[in-house]
Amino acid sequence: MQITWLTDDMPFPSTARALGEDSDAPGLLAAGGGLSPERLCEAYRHGIFPWYAPGQPVLWWSTSPRMVLPAAEFKLSRSLRKTLQRFVTTPGCEIRFDHDFRAVIQACATTPRDGQPGTWIVPEMIEAYIRLHRLGVAHSVETWIDGRLVGGLYCLNLGRMVYGESMFAHRTDASKIALAALVAFCRAEQVRLIDCQQDTSHLASLGARPVPRAEFEAHLAATVAAPEPPRWAYDPQHWRLLGLAEPSAREPSPPSGLAAPASPAP
Repeated sequence: MQITWLTDDMPFPSTARALGEDSDAPGLLAAGGGLSPERLCEAYRHGIFPWYAPGQPVLWWSTSPRMVLPAAEFKLSRSLRKTLQRFVTTPGCEIRFDHDFRAVIQACATTPRDGQPGTWIVPEMIEAYIRLHRLGVAHSVETWIDGRLVGGLYCLNLGRMVYGESMFAHRTDASKIALAALVAFCRAEQVRLIDCQQDTSHLASLGARPVPRAEFEAHLAATVAAPEPPRWAYDPQHWRLLGLAEPSAREPSPPSGLAAPASPAP
């Protein structure tokens, strides 16, 4: 099966036309066109996302099965729970939403990753998602320690659907802390699924699992047109939804595992 070459005014083909698992590029649906905010929002509403390397045209994907993280199934290991509780109660440790989106997406693009020689977050992608951020569609969840950005993630929000894009960590567990904050926010705002796109062991260890494309698209149809959360903001009370104590008492020492440089997160 051949993929469709798109122009900017062409609709996306049916996701059923995406290349199958027996192809060299399973999930590849189409190529070409631009990354305007309208085009990107149209893609995500239908479970399609861009992913391509420098020198390639824009490549559009609809993977099956689709990796998703149900907010209710987030796995909080004993060690991560301990790290989060210390982070929450330690002076100088903060979660910020949308404080420095550009810095987060650039860190996601430039932080080295094991087994990856380059990045799919090319300059055109960075600017496209910054435009979405200015329109209130793309958001960052950021981990700060003593005034320094040490980890985080960026995502998209349409209705009651959140699409995770990429994470980075410059301290141990810094990206996991940001993801936990996003999960707590999603639980508070009745966002049931976080799209993870790709099936990785790291995401699976945190509770993500694959679902068939049809099931994922049915969920999109039921959620993307719903009212969006009224405000993207960190609320310390959200930690209670993960079974953590609120940050009332604070400890003087930095949280264990967050003081030293870390291996990059996916």
